[in-house]
Amino acid sequence: MPKKKKKKKIKKIIKVKKQKNTKLKTPLKLSEKKTTAPGSDEKPEIKKIKKQPTEKKAYNLKDYVVYPKHGVGKITAIEKATIGEIDIQFYKILVEKEKLTLTVPINQQSKLRPISSINQINKCVSILKSKPKIKRTMWSRRAQEYDQKINSGKIYELAEVVKDLNKNTDIIADQSYSERQLFEKAYERLKSEFQAVLKIEPEEVQKKMDKALGRTKISEQVE
Repeated sequence: MPKKKKKKKIKKIIKVKKQKNTKLKTPLKLSEKKTTAPGSDEKPEIKKIKKQPTEKKAYNLKDYVVYPKHGVGKITAIEKATIGEIDIQFYKILVEKEKLTLTVPINQQSKLRPISSINQINKCVSILKSKPKIKRTMWSRRAQEYDQKINSGKIYELAEVVKDLNKNTDIIADQSYSERQLFEKAYERLKSEFQAVLKIEPEEVQKKMDKALGRTKISEQVE
C-alpha cells in the first residue's frame, strides 16, 4: 500500500512541470511578434516616402511632346510642388489645338512620347498614299477601333485612320457625320505633328498631306 501512494505523487509533480513549461513558451512567441512586426512595416513606408519613381527620358522647355488623348503639345514650364511632404516636379504642357494646359508629373511621363522623326513622317506619307482598308463590320465597331487608334498616341495608327476614312469624292455626300468627325480629329492631330517635325506653315503641311491622300483633285474640281 505505501508503494502505490508514492507513484501517484510522482505523476502529479510531472504534470505540474509540463504546465509550467507551456506557460513559459507562450509569452516568448508574443514578444517575438511585437519586436519583428513594427520593423517590417516601417521599412516599405520609408521607401515610399523617400524614393519616388523616375523616368529615364527628360524633356526640356519648349520641347514638343505627344500626349495620347490630346495630341501634340509644347512644354511651357517645369515646376515643383509639395504634396504630402513630397517634392514633385511636373511639366506644364500647352495643347494649342484644344486650348488646354496639361500638368504631367515627371515620374508619370510614360504617358508622353517625343514627336516623331523625319523618317517616321515619311513613312506616314507612304501610308497616306496606300489604298484604304475596307471593312465590312458594323460602323459602331469600326468607330470604336478608329477612336482607340486616334487616342493611342501612335503616329502610324493615326495615319491609318486618316487613310481609311479619306474620301476622294464629295466628302459631305459620302461620309456620315460621325465619320467626318473622326476623320477631322485624326487629320488635325496628324497635321499638328507634321508641322512640329517639319517646322513649316500649316498651309504647306495641309498641301503635303492632301497630295498624299489624293485630295488635291477634289479642290481642283471645286474651283
